[in-house]
Amino acid sequence: MAGESSETLRGIGVSGGTAYGPVVKVAPAVRPPRNEPATTDPDAALARVKVAYEKVAADLEARASRSDDTAQQILKATALIARDKGLHKATGKQLAAGLGPASAVDAAIEEYAAQFEALGGYFAERVTDLRDVGARAIAAVLGVPAPGIPDLAAPSIVLAHDLAPAETATLDPALVAGIVTEAGGRTSHTAILAAQMGIPAVVHCGGVLDIPADAMVALDGDTGQVSIDPSADFVTGMTQRRERRTAALASSVGPGRTSDDHPVALLANIGGVEDAVAAGAQDLEGVGLFRTEFVFLSATSAPTVEEQTSIYRAVFEPFGGRKVVVRTLDAGADKPLSFADLGPEENPALGRRGLRLSALHPDLLDTQLAAVAAAAQVTRADVQVMAPMVATAEEAAWFARRVREHGLPKAGVMIEVPAAALRSRQVLADVDFASLGTNDLAQYTMAADRMQGDLADLLDPWQPAVLDIIAAACEGGQDTGKPIGVCGEAGGDPLLALVLVGLGVASLSMAPSKVPVVRYALGRHTLAQCRHLAALARQARTAADARAAVRHAADQDVVQIL
Repeated sequence: MAGESSETLRGIGVSGGTAYGPVVKVAPAVRPPRNEPATTDPDAALARVKVAYEKVAADLEARASRSDDTAQQILKATALIARDKGLHKATGKQLAAGLGPASAVDAAIEEYAAQFEALGGYFAERVTDLRDVGARAIAAVLGVPAPGIPDLAAPSIVLAHDLAPAETATLDPALVAGIVTEAGGRTSHTAILAAQMGIPAVVHCGGVLDIPADAMVALDGDTGQVSIDPSADFVTGMTQRRERRTAALASSVGPGRTSDDHPVALLANIGGVEDAVAAGAQDLEGVGLFRTEFVFLSATSAPTVEEQTSIYRAVFEPFGGRKVVVRTLDAGADKPLSFADLGPEENPALGRRGLRLSALHPDLLDTQLAAVAAAAQVTRADVQVMAPMVATAEEAAWFARRVREHGLPKAGVMIEVPAAALRSRQVLADVDFASLGTNDLAQYTMAADRMQGDLADLLDPWQPAVLDIIAAACEGGQDTGKPIGVCGEAGGDPLLALVLVGLGVASLSMAPSKVPVVRYALGRHTLAQCRHLAALARQARTAADARAAVRHAADQDVVQIL
């Protein structure tokens, strides 16, 4: 960019684009009074606190009803926290020990937060949500306004330690020009929702809360750069770059392909019916990842074939004859279901999740496959089904048999476990395709919890070791003639997309807002150039070196709009 700024902070860019405007800070969470009187009637106090928890749950569900599918799933899951009987019991213990109502809620929430953080994985992801429930319940107990983003009078840059789903899901893109948070990671709820809404965002940016309240800020959601009180030249340069980007992407239409006509399907990641309707109306080649968890996570009993068929039909119909890849239920001890409770596990991320849960409860899988097949029969969509958390050839073959027994013609697997990537020839032998889940693949390759912001560098999909694992998977795909796609966050990074295609990836699935720039980047490079960029990235010593090498060697018309 042209010009300089008075101070620059660095974070992780998670939703592309640039923004400039005045800052608005999110007020800190409501805290209990320091000298809150002790509880003298624990039973009466618990009844009062339960009313507060229910008020929080009802508010979250009301917000969910006004949100799109991705936000709706997250908000409904957060509402379940507020209704959790274990949390209520823990709060009751704190009241019995003499704490006041607000202090008891705070102590119980922090007790749960410590347990969640120790468990890691999905539970660690929910700590922000848990603390948001606590802050809202404390506000309800005290009779004060719940925490949240203040009313905005003009487009602004929102600064926060972290944003809970209840806050992010209801943002108005017309007034929220950008988001910068001190916490969070590449797969945090802030990152997912901002990308879905097309709001430029940077997370894990140290020092963001020290930015003066009267400052103007420019942020770059691609590079993670946050510039405080930038010069006029800097802002002009950023504006010009945004205008170049808009002009370049205006002609980014049609199927994805390289400049020498090598096809690369560009697909959407979706989470439900509203996402499907929105994505189906866009210039996309279909769906590379339909996450079906929303059908199950808020249910108190296993959804029936009829219930699921109705939902899946509504998801498939907007895509006509285009491809829709359905990921079967990805749940387990890390995403517990009341009707398939496996009990606690010391490390749920490495436990009985995904296909492992389906093997223990094949009735859940059979019901889901029957519903998918029924919905596919009454729509024109090219429905394909893949299983999450596959590690061995035996698991892949078992899943493929069940898929075909239900009359579904195409069975695939998620490659998110390094073992499956290294043995991809064998894993792919009995299935028709595979999709790389780069978020989990990076986590397992680098032995780094994806929700630990301090490990963000290790979780960077540009890590050469992660690229080597992806290359191994793609070699198996080439040897067996089975297409390999990507449905993790890596697919939406335009420069990394070039590398992935160079490694042998046949399709890229991402938040729909990211498709135009990826399509443009592909159209400016030949397949041979993509292979050269992939070689440069794999030869690099570090993730930063890999990114820099590709940025330097890529078509500069693409680089200039990033």
